[in-house]
Amino acid sequence: MNPEFLARQFPILDFDPFSEAILRPNHEGLEIDFPRHLVLCFFREVIEKVVQEYDGKELHSIRSEVKPFPFYEIEVEGQRIAITQVGVGAPLAVMQMEVGVALGARHVVACGGCGVLDHEIACGHILLPTSAFREEGTSYHYLPPSAEVEIDEKSLWILEDTLKEHGVDYLRTKTWTTDAVYRETERKAAAYLAKGCLAVEMEVASLAAVAKFRGVNYAQYLYAGDAVVAKQWDNRAWTDRSDIRENLFWLSVEACLKMGD
Repeated sequence: MNPEFLARQFPILDFDPFSEAILRPNHEGLEIDFPRHLVLCFFREVIEKVVQEYDGKELHSIRSEVKPFPFYEIEVEGQRIAITQVGVGAPLAVMQMEVGVALGARHVVACGGCGVLDHEIACGHILLPTSAFREEGTSYHYLPPSAEVEIDEKSLWILEDTLKEHGVDYLRTKTWTTDAVYRETERKAAAYLAKGCLAVEMEVASLAAVAKFRGVNYAQYLYAGDAVVAKQWDNRAWTDRSDIRENLFWLSVEACLKMGD
């Protein structure tokens, strides 16, 4: 089918490859000595603890109607790295990644939780996304239409090697990125599981698309949270896994710092 016809019928498919937009992620032209390594962490309590214990220096803050989202710098074994609590959902997470990249980040690792489509995957088990199905909207503003977006293989190797070095059990998997928590239907869950997805979340496809569009390195760790299984949805108290969450953050820091200068 003609791409121009599709774009007219379905506006989300009208991809514009022009790199500059009217509103830019560093519209003010700020000159900040921003680290080249950035960890996007979804765990508020972990960021608060690390900032306090490592005397985190605030570099910049994104203002929003929800709350401010500050970027901090910490030093780990003599290396500088930026960290921030990233918001849930693709638009907000992408906004934060875009600002970090515009300020100078070139190597990005994200860490968060996800639902799992197989009840046999234990809560807390680490998942390593290799690609993401694009059932959200944000990625279509960064890449031409396609079913999936691949995660950079070199970045994947670094995250995988870090897990192996620490003896952490994990599963490589595709993931299903969606915008709609309450539209994860039985049919869709079964279909994405059949396509190789063990995880469902709200950001990976979009963050991967931004990384490709902006030419930066990106990969992500997830840990298994609630079980999104037909007639058996189970919260599994997944947000209470403070040990897993903090450990995943530090694995992300270690992997990010290995990505390059």
